[in-house]
Amino acid sequence: MMLRLLPSVLITLSLAACVSAPTRDPARLPSGQWALDPAHASTHWQVRHMGLSWYTGRFEEIDARLDFDPSNPEAAQLTAIIQADSVSTGDPDFDQTLCGGGWFDCDAHPEIVFTSDRIEVTGEDTGRVHGQLQLKGVTAPVILETRFYGGVFNPLEGRQALGFHAETTIDRTQFGVGRLPGNLIGDTVRIHIEAEFLRARQE
Repeated sequence: MMLRLLPSVLITLSLAACVSAPTRDPARLPSGQWALDPAHASTHWQVRHMGLSWYTGRFEEIDARLDFDPSNPEAAQLTAIIQADSVSTGDPDFDQTLCGGGWFDCDAHPEIVFTSDRIEVTGEDTGRVHGQLQLKGVTAPVILETRFYGGVFNPLEGRQALGFHAETTIDRTQFGVGRLPGNLIGDTVRIHIEAEFLRARQE
């Protein structure tokens, strides 16, 4: 049994040895188009439930494209698209409720779209992504507080990868999401995003 497993173990160790620590040095990171790696990305949201806890859900299907030059981060452009019907709370019945007209109205508004307007660098590895969020037919400005984890070569993909964390808050009532009073669920929604991008394959 051990002999059969040995090749897999050696391959895993070899790949692990190829992964260096992420770098934020622009001279060591290529510029260009980047595509979200959905296997290494997550979007969670939280809303207060009767003032007792932060109820947490997520979206399972998200796609994003990033035009990013590490030496000029303020010129970056980001577009992200979430499939509204991928909302997931761990309760399939409630997921269906959230797709209804009183909430995300997934049939009429199947996509939630964020498009960046400008990037504001606030520190060595932090910034604010100013943009427009389109949700349930309403478009409003949103600011993503962002941290850049750096980049590294991903040997499994054979491409460079970049990592980011982003978070923001929105007022659900501004977008007409949810018809329950504020004493049952809060108006403020916290959103947390972890995202790895892979450099787009060259044609």
